[in-house]
Amino acid sequence: MPLVDSILRVLPRRRIADLPLNFSRLPAYRAEYFPDSGPKPWLDRDNWSQQIETLPAEQAELCRHWAETGYVILPKLIPDSLLDGAWQAYEQSVQGGNITLAPEPAADGDPLPGRCLNPHKRVRPFCSVAKRPELMRWLQRLLGHPVKLLQTIASHKGSQQSAHSDSIHMTTYPLGYLAAAWIAFEDIRTDSGPLEFYPGSHRLPYVFSRDLQISVDDMKKDGYTSYRARYEPHVQRLIAEHGLQPKYFEARKGDVLIWHANLLHGGSQRRDLGLTRKALVGHYFATGAFVYHDLSAVSSRQQYFGGCLVR
Repeated sequence: MPLVDSILRVLPRRRIADLPLNFSRLPAYRAEYFPDSGPKPWLDRDNWSQQIETLPAEQAELCRHWAETGYVILPKLIPDSLLDGAWQAYEQSVQGGNITLAPEPAADGDPLPGRCLNPHKRVRPFCSVAKRPELMRWLQRLLGHPVKLLQTIASHKGSQQSAHSDSIHMTTYPLGYLAAAWIAFEDIRTDSGPLEFYPGSHRLPYVFSRDLQISVDDMKKDGYTSYRARYEPHVQRLIAEHGLQPKYFEARKGDVLIWHANLLHGGSQRRDLGLTRKALVGHYFATGAFVYHDLSAVSSRQQYFGGCLVR
């Protein structure tokens, strides 16, 4: 693999990792080429319970829940008016041809369009939602560092995506400095295929491409075929072996669920294909962490970063 593009040499001056690393000299952006460096995020450390003792009671309780389960729910964090304006702008952008949505049908007769990657780059109000100050403060509190928005996904319907950890798609150096926020744009009903997640699974060992012998060439030649054949069944085995039980985010409009970089999650079955599940997902990383896509061995700057219209 060729060395890093010159644009990727422009990196933040302050780094989180204890072990400095010259990223331009790595053979590839794969977990096996990164050293085992700390520090862990503060709520992943063994002494997290002592560290939260000085926090106000509400903050301490949510930080405790994060450390123990790998997620927190923030009810009605985003105002309805902001959500309605952003979704209207999104629909107008789709109708105007600025955004094209693939069908992504779950079955014959599925009437709802597919997802949109990084809609915040084209729809200004989505930036205001994804970077809502209250949300950014909670992300900073949970990760222990200021955060940057990496990627967004807008959806009209449930994804039915198999359970996975974000860390094989958006890996950080050092590990754990990524979090995702799922923002409900409407009340989510059981039959619409709500977000499915497995509390406590964030404490399982991280699983990377090397662990399942998924090579960079596999990704180049066959895309996600090897991922579906090896990674997804492996996750299902982990769920069974550890007796993990799913929870479902049957959110109210404006609710936000934030989850840990390694929490297993996916999309549950859509029992009623006519039901919408309007949502925006944002992925965020801590300033000073380096983010890469372990499967394809490229920096996430090449895939996701940049373009938000609200600074």
